[in-house]
Amino acid sequence: MLSGLMNFLRSCFRPRSDRYVHAGSDSGGRQDGLLWYKDLGQHLVGEFSMAVVQANALIEDHSQIESGCLSLHESGPYGTFVGIYDGHGGPETSRYVVDNLFQHLKMSTSENQSLSVDVIRKAYQATEEGFLSIVTQLWPTRPQIAAVGSCCLTSIISGGTLYIANLGDSRAVLGRAVKATGEVLAIQLSTEHNACIESIRQELHSTHPDDPHIVVLKHNVWRVKGLIQISRSIGDVYLKKPEFNREPLYAKFRLREPFKRPILSADPSISVHQLQSHDQFIIFASDGLWEHIGNQEAVDIVQNHPRNGIARRLVKAALQEAAKKREMRYSDLKKIDRGVRRHFHDDITVIVVFLDSNLVSRASLIKSPNVSVRAGGVNLRPNTLAPYCANGTT
Repeated sequence: MLSGLMNFLRSCFRPRSDRYVHAGSDSGGRQDGLLWYKDLGQHLVGEFSMAVVQANALIEDHSQIESGCLSLHESGPYGTFVGIYDGHGGPETSRYVVDNLFQHLKMSTSENQSLSVDVIRKAYQATEEGFLSIVTQLWPTRPQIAAVGSCCLTSIISGGTLYIANLGDSRAVLGRAVKATGEVLAIQLSTEHNACIESIRQELHSTHPDDPHIVVLKHNVWRVKGLIQISRSIGDVYLKKPEFNREPLYAKFRLREPFKRPILSADPSISVHQLQSHDQFIIFASDGLWEHIGNQEAVDIVQNHPRNGIARRLVKAALQEAAKKREMRYSDLKKIDRGVRRHFHDDITVIVVFLDSNLVSRASLIKSPNVSVRAGGVNLRPNTLAPYCANGTT
């Protein structure tokens, strides 16, 4: 337990370039100002493209693609894992998730000797419990860590089966070809947990029937307890454990009345899909992309442009739309530095995974070199601890 805490604290001090690009057979990316990108790489069943643009003073989005063995045993199964972790209130939770969730998945897969919905759920639970232990140990000296959390969208492609697991409001969208027309249609694969969605508000009222203020319309935005838009996450312990919703936590995060049951959940929505021969690609992205670009528009961009650099192209399209909304030029938006940039758009993470139908169905049995790529951001100064943002929302 202590060694885990020390590793977490050390990760706050290490330069970001050491943490977010891992060595592997297909590792590495490039940095261009606030943009990090890997234009094209190879995973087990096709190619992929990644890009991240930073808006916050400290990047709160983290992401990864891991391809190869999905367990601790060489016998497999084999496949491709994708993770998008959109942090809020600070980078600590999303950083913890990118360092731990995939390892928990491999351990859970090994214990059960196969992949399943239960295996994925156990990996999420272990990650949540691990971060809770960090919060518990840091609470006396850094209580605001209780108000840091992260959305968590993951996907596993193995043996022709696609698993999608989600907490929060990141999104996965499939591009599926229609043979009769030649069109490629957008199919949303993930279930989102944002209070702006009526069904989520109904779910919250159903699970908290004794709390008429479980969701509050604040500044024309629906928020859980008037504090946060998402209803499921990793972290955000201050809304899950009442012992962390008290002094010395900042007053803005403390509820007037104690709660008896967790307000937020860490139980992911998980769906299972059998991939078809006409499934072309999947776009995974944090909500920073989707607040500017619709599902079909994103699929059209991917379908109508070369694969090389396609994630970067999607990020650019979102930034152009963000600039347009503020009646400014894209070239001027690019000049705005991190921190101030957050007033114009959020951190944006995009991973596009292309599917080779000839490889998809037998991928669980294919042994190949492991691929491990994590997106980066602007380096912290040495010996600088990540400060806490004041908003605590996503």
